[in-house]
Amino acid sequence: QVQLVESGGGLVQAGGSLRLSCQLSGRTFTDYAMGWFRQAPGKEREFVAYIDWSGAYTAYTDSANGRFTISRDNAKNSVYLRINNLKTEDTAVYFCAADLGGSTDYDDPRNYDSWGQGTQVTVSS
Repeated sequence: QVQLVESGGGLVQAGGSLRLSCQLSGRTFTDYAMGWFRQAPGKEREFVAYIDWSGAYTAYTDSANGRFTISRDNAKNSVYLRINNLKTEDTAVYFCAADLGGSTDYDDPRNYDSWGQGTQVTVSS
């Protein structure tokens, strides 16, 4: 059984930075492509970033504007999301997700097999 545990969220002032972490356990980490999604109150869950199993390929939401960086450390079974120049509209619960099937539709949450419980990011003005 795959378990994903996120950490690193918190309350940050606008303009600041955060690095979110997500550790996978229970299965072989390199079997999975990984994604980050977020969900703001009253809104649908939206795609933020994707990284393939090796870390060689990454993709971001069109609105990322260079502020998001996804990375992974396969030796630590972990994926990370760094967010720079945080904006109040980045306030959301951030989820990591694991895709065993390697779907090319990496922005569709239905293609992910396992999800973490989420970590809250709150950006104050």
